[in-house]
Amino acid sequence: MPRARRVRPAVIVLSRSGLWFRKRRFPCTIGRNGVVAQKREGDGGTPSGIHRIVGMLYRADRIARPAPWAKMIHPDDCWCDDVGHPAYNHMVRAPFGASHERLWRPDRLYDLVLLTDWNWPDARSGAGSAIFVHRWRGRGCPTEGCIALRPDHLAWVARHLPIGAKLIVPPHA
Repeated sequence: MPRARRVRPAVIVLSRSGLWFRKRRFPCTIGRNGVVAQKREGDGGTPSGIHRIVGMLYRADRIARPAPWAKMIHPDDCWCDDVGHPAYNHMVRAPFGASHERLWRPDRLYDLVLLTDWNWPDARSGAGSAIFVHRWRGRGCPTEGCIALRPDHLAWVARHLPIGAKLIVPPHA
């Protein structure tokens, strides 16, 4: 009887040399204050730990659907970053009175976004919000805490990534 092939879960690993996925290394940028063990809202740190990719969003007016499980970003889609609001670190719709970040942006940073489970779905107030993998501004340009990739690299990762993949961010990355 043939042995069943063991399927390994998809894993993305951040290292000092880049983001590793499927035996490929992709240059990336992280938060302006590097990797942090105790993430706080607005600290500019990328949280260390083992996270999951729980969603994928894309701008259908700019790019093709990158994966069957990707969901379109609409002009009124936002992400709540108000630490005192019940919708903190969740997607919301405009108009929205509390502090938020628009996902439908004039620049191309959020044309394709991988959502992580950092502080989600049961958000702790002030523990950080909107930790995504998205397009970079350019090599060496830090983020507010996200991981950012070149657009073609991000598209490749998105095409090959299953929902629920692990994102490993070691404390020393």
